[in-house]
Amino acid sequence: MSEADQAKVEALHRRLKKDAEAYGYHLNPDEGFTKPLVEGLLVNQGRYGYQACPCRLASGEKAGDLDIICPCDYRDPDLSEHGACYCALYVSDEIARGEKRPASIPERRPVASAEADHEEEMEPVMVRGLPYPVWRCKVCGYLCARPEPPEICPICKVTKDRFERFM
Repeated sequence: MSEADQAKVEALHRRLKKDAEAYGYHLNPDEGFTKPLVEGLLVNQGRYGYQACPCRLASGEKAGDLDIICPCDYRDPDLSEHGACYCALYVSDEIARGEKRPASIPERRPVASAEADHEEEMEPVMVRGLPYPVWRCKVCGYLCARPEPPEICPICKVTKDRFERFM
């Protein structure tokens, strides 16, 4: 890897670590493991225009890959149940402190056809009397009532396209 590429990996690693800690998350402290994942995020950024999870196969169509753009929609449930996200870039307090090691995480991403069926079931509920729709961040669960979702989630900092109409 060139020095310029190494510098990009270092810079993104520092930013991800700072952002994670600012919002109560931890990057995996094993930098020998973590930095290749960060490099994979940069490769996917260059390849697709977005930082798809380096441990999953991205389609190259952002609309179909929104759930696996880092931080993915599955990070929080994986952290809660297994102590690490699917690729182990994000880890629990116990793992970050070295009290526990990350283990294999089962894939929770639904198959494409099942995902389409699931989306049909999850039609937003309309509540009479609300002046605005309620938008939900699919990464952290932040809710807001306004005409459009925010450009950037104030909690986890993902972009507007990661929001869904909740009600």
